[in-house]
Amino acid sequence: MDLVSESANVSSPRYKMETPTTNPTAGTSAVSSPSSGSNSGSTTPSRYENQKRRDWNTFCQYLRNHRPPLSLALCSGAHVLEFLHYLDQFGKTKVHNHPCPFFGLPNPPAPCPCPLRQAWGSLDALIGRLRAAYEENGGRPETNPFGARAVRIYLRDVRDFQAKARGVSYEKKRKRPKPKLTPAPT
Repeated sequence: MDLVSESANVSSPRYKMETPTTNPTAGTSAVSSPSSGSNSGSTTPSRYENQKRRDWNTFCQYLRNHRPPLSLALCSGAHVLEFLHYLDQFGKTKVHNHPCPFFGLPNPPAPCPCPLRQAWGSLDALIGRLRAAYEENGGRPETNPFGARAVRIYLRDVRDFQAKARGVSYEKKRKRPKPKLTPAPT
């Protein structure tokens, strides 16, 4: 399945996912294309929508360049994890390894050879956008590879490791229950 852009309306592009269907008489694949655009009219797409479109195009390009090339229908959580590992090479966040003397220090005093990786927050936001884009482009929520258990576990592990490496906690702050106001006895 490939991502195809319609050029009818340049100010609000619509994207669709092509789904191959088998034609029993010809023995070849025909293409059916459900249209699902989230932008309507002549409004300019939001920054979020533009980023989601770029992320979706990047992921689809990654699938096309994968050896062997993958269709979106065959994509699993394992392929999403491969994509996230691929993106790590373009990261800008220093993540200290266990043997590094600066492991666990929020502000290291000197440079070190530890790798630059994608920050957890960036990966989390990326997966959220790709998860939404998958469903907007014809994917079913039950088969969404971006919502796979392996992806959620990987994101949690990245968050925990990066927190330990920087000496910062990502623990959620619990809200204190509001005290109930009782009327004063008269």
